[in-house]
Amino acid sequence: MIGFYDYTVVLTYISLFISVSGIFSAMDGNLDEAVVCLMLSGMCDMFDGKIARTKKSRTKEEKRFGIQIDSLCDLICFGVLPAAIGYSLNSSSKLYPIVGCMFVLCGLIRLAYYNVTEEERQDETDENRKYFKGLPITSSALIMPLAYCLIKYAPIPNFSLLYTVTAFVTAIAYISPLRIKKPKTKGMVAMSVVGLIELFMVLIDFSKF
Repeated sequence: MIGFYDYTVVLTYISLFISVSGIFSAMDGNLDEAVVCLMLSGMCDMFDGKIARTKKSRTKEEKRFGIQIDSLCDLICFGVLPAAIGYSLNSSSKLYPIVGCMFVLCGLIRLAYYNVTEEERQDETDENRKYFKGLPITSSALIMPLAYCLIKYAPIPNFSLLYTVTAFVTAIAYISPLRIKKPKTKGMVAMSVVGLIELFMVLIDFSKF
């Protein structure tokens, strides 16, 4: 079979399976399940790069395959899945389909740009990247669940518009020339804590208390 098969891509493939399941859940209207899948994919993404770097003997082709497969997976996990969740939330909206398509397109552009610049950077140095240009698409695993949690517990009718606004702003941030420092251990821990809080809010129905 074509491709490169080793343990460095296993977590990426698991993330893809989770996200496709989340898309199916969003299509069925099971939004809590879909949002949980989005966050679980985000957790997988936090560690797949670290796992890949443990294999020191990767060839140039294996490294480039890893970059491509990671980005293709990210487009589905953090582009298509959040867009599908938003459509389920705003199925009667005439505005959201445009914003949802824009969200995926901007994510695609962001990933393609990253792939080109990352391959060039790896040809010049073996050092880890210290900054991102533009908001990483994986940030949707924290941003969009937060918007969903606010919608879920807000006592305001039609508050689902917040998800549309959040998707629009996030999409613009993907392709903006923002210079964002890559999080280190403390940043990763902080994001993990935020993610766990969001996960708790999605899974627990406070209206029963």
